[in-house]
Amino acid sequence: MSDHKPPPAKVPDGVTRYLTTRQMPPNEKGFVGFETIWKPFQKEAEYKTPKRP
Repeated sequence: MSDHKPPPAKVPDGVTRYLTTRQMPPNEKGFVGFETIWKPFQKEAEYKTPKRP
């Protein structure tokens, strides 16, 4: 008997408004992790110096 296990099932990407999770490939120990990708919550505006009175 071999101790070789079948690869884990592929999980679909989790998509929400600000977050996406993707399943990463298994490493040499067989651990399967997840990659988390965040989208920005707000836009950053360019700073403009105020007018002098």
